[in-house]
Amino acid sequence: MTYDDADLRRIQLVQLDLLKEVDRICKKCGIRYNIIAGTLLGAVRHGGFIPWDDDADVAMLRREYDRFVLACQKELNTDKYYFQDHHVTPGYRWGYGKLRRRDSLFLREHQEHMPYEQGIFIDIFPLDCVPNDQPGRTWKSFECFLVRKALYSPVGKVASKDLLSRMVYSLLSRIPEKTVLKKLDDLIERAGRKETDHVRILMFPTPNKQYSYLKRWYEKSDDILFEGIPFPGISDYDEYLTFKFGNYHELPPEGQRKKHPVSALKIPEEI
Repeated sequence: MTYDDADLRRIQLVQLDLLKEVDRICKKCGIRYNIIAGTLLGAVRHGGFIPWDDDADVAMLRREYDRFVLACQKELNTDKYYFQDHHVTPGYRWGYGKLRRRDSLFLREHQEHMPYEQGIFIDIFPLDCVPNDQPGRTWKSFECFLVRKALYSPVGKVASKDLLSRMVYSLLSRIPEKTVLKKLDDLIERAGRKETDHVRILMFPTPNKQYSYLKRWYEKSDDILFEGIPFPGISDYDEYLTFKFGNYHELPPEGQRKKHPVSALKIPEEI
């Protein structure tokens, strides 16, 4: 199904509400986080959401992410929100967390069969250390790629457009979920053994062949207005956004301004 600009704006307002809940918990518990990716780009270039964007992203270094997960158990307003990751949500196949809104639905196409609730959400990304040397990061990226594809396989076997990809994902989907999640936890554990100058979201692609981001970007934040509300964003946002997007001041062609396809949508009446 498609939804119009009015519904998109209401989705964005729900996501803004979710961002405010993350900010409330983090401030109360002294947890460092940043708005990142398209959310930070939107703050810098548009003063809020990118007009056609239907998601929002925050990131935390792993130690902060672990603290946030624990804080959600005590501080999260569970009457209104719920948190998901592969440790607390059976059948969850993403290597990062999502904070979702109750009394909502944002059912992504080809994910209708996934066995967990799918309310309107924002992504909570943990950042793990990866090797400082390029060959080490390249190998780590290959490991991450294999685990990510295995995690994605229940979706990929129905979502992929070509027959060969569907066949490969079907084979990968036969790997027991416990085996794949154990490999993910192993990647996380090994990443935490040594502090380095480079980090990445293990289960999300990197934008180029550096296969990492500079950790210092996430260690210093400044408030930046997003929809009129100050949220912590990467202080050196110009360097970060240029690294990630290139000439980020230039708008993409209209054909690339895409929303996520959904098969069902429910937006809360009261945001």
